[in-house]
Amino acid sequence: MTPPALPLAHRIAGAGPPVVLLNGGMMTYASWEPVAASLSSRFTVLGCDFRGQLLSPGPAPADLAGHAADVAALLDHVGWGSAHVVATSFGAEVALELAATAPERVRSLIAITAMDRATPEFVRGTAEMRNALAAVLAGGERGRFYDVLVAGVYSPEYRRAEAAALAARRAQVDQLPLAWFTGVDALLAAIDGFDLGARLPGVQCPSLVVIAAADEVIAPERSHALAAALAAEEATHPTAGHALVTEDPAWIAGVCLDFLERQERRS
Repeated sequence: MTPPALPLAHRIAGAGPPVVLLNGGMMTYASWEPVAASLSSRFTVLGCDFRGQLLSPGPAPADLAGHAADVAALLDHVGWGSAHVVATSFGAEVALELAATAPERVRSLIAITAMDRATPEFVRGTAEMRNALAAVLAGGERGRFYDVLVAGVYSPEYRRAEAAALAARRAQVDQLPLAWFTGVDALLAAIDGFDLGARLPGVQCPSLVVIAAADEVIAPERSHALAAALAAEEATHPTAGHALVTEDPAWIAGVCLDFLERQERRS
């Protein structure tokens, strides 16, 4: 697949070995800021938005392979032959595709809230979100989609503790342009029913699979299966939901720094 000529929207900060951060489906690279600030003390950190995430130009690719090609093209654009990759949710599945099909580009991989293949529950959850998006695109209230999103991705404890902040974000989501909702739907379509099982033997880099104990999107048994297929290390957050990067960025930053620094010492 030939990637579009224009690169993904991106930002680089810090100094040191290169690290790429790949978003979950409803994130933007600014969502990583607390993690990126910590990592940039030791690494050069590249954040980006996938196509379909509003800041990047052009329509979203139809599959994970297309998104992986976009990331590879961005590495070319910034002059990086390879990088460590830290990725969550949708971005972690893209990172696995990239590491499997272009292993020379990925020095190490941290896959946060990810799994090897879609489960029936994941397929039903994706359908529910796409139905909510269809209602928005047909003229319905935009905040209703956010209600479905919040109920699925955040732990009950976080929803209670951050109720005011989540309500403020709902009001912001209600003001987003329809293009954002169209892009999210395209990202969900690209991952609906995915199965990376046949790809995983191609992943040769050191890997860490990070699990959120209260994740209602990713089945823990499939995260363990992913770790086993990669011969990866595992780390589990005891309370967070699927939006682990948002719920506890300090914990994620510490786990990532420990893993990345060990990989650099071994290189």
